[in-house]
Amino acid sequence: MPRLAVLGHPVSHSRSPAMHAVALAELGLAGDWSYEAIEVAPSDFEALVGSLPRRGFAGVNVTVPHKLAALALADSASEAAGAIGAANTLSFTAAGVRAENTDASGLLAALPESPAGRRALVLGAGGSARACAWALREAGARVSIWNRTAARAKRLAAELDVVQAHPSAGGWRWEPDDFDLLVNATTVGLDEASAPGAGSPRTALKRVLIDADSLETRHIVVDLVYGDSPTPLTALARQRGAQVVDGLEVLVHQGAASLRIWTGMDPPVEAMRRAARAS
Repeated sequence: MPRLAVLGHPVSHSRSPAMHAVALAELGLAGDWSYEAIEVAPSDFEALVGSLPRRGFAGVNVTVPHKLAALALADSASEAAGAIGAANTLSFTAAGVRAENTDASGLLAALPESPAGRRALVLGAGGSARACAWALREAGARVSIWNRTAARAKRLAAELDVVQAHPSAGGWRWEPDDFDLLVNATTVGLDEASAPGAGSPRTALKRVLIDADSLETRHIVVDLVYGDSPTPLTALARQRGAQVVDGLEVLVHQGAASLRIWTGMDPPVEAMRRAARAS
């Protein structure tokens, strides 16, 4: 029986097993394939991945904080994974470990409309931010990257040939005219998403220089973080009337793309969406 798994932060992979179980059942593979979640520390990641093929695993999804490490240990990589510099999908083949990145295609598939021509602000500089910035740039958006550690944002902007962003002069927050499309690819909200009431949403957002009053109905707001309740960003963005794409929607589309790679079949996206939101 081929085994599949998701490796990473427990909050980040909490919905994946249920979502994939439904997909495998719909595809008629439930009796032959399985999908599970495995929490792993960065220090153990390489050794764990090395052990998986002989334990019957055909592939794995990878979440924070392992996406750069996943690409580094692969024997080969797709053009997207290589250009992004990070991988979220590993396949175990006779030729070795193959790295792919479905975060990029998953983001674009989850957006309500094309990002071409839009001013996109990506918050973060890790593996997910890399994928988002690359995907948006390739789709024709004007991309800027911001990170709390400015040097990381500067390096990533140079690697991807995009712009390092700075907040508007005279204030700590991003102003409405600074972007049309905002993507939060930081971990701000990760703990809050898994523990409702853990802190003030406005206080959490100040860590990434966002004031809810800077959001308007014309904005599209994407938060890759998800949990049992809305994140600070998605909750306040909805209050302001912005179009919101939450992390579960992106998860569904990147998960479907990974399943397509592993099985060669077209996954049931709507069934996966229902399962992800119900689990």
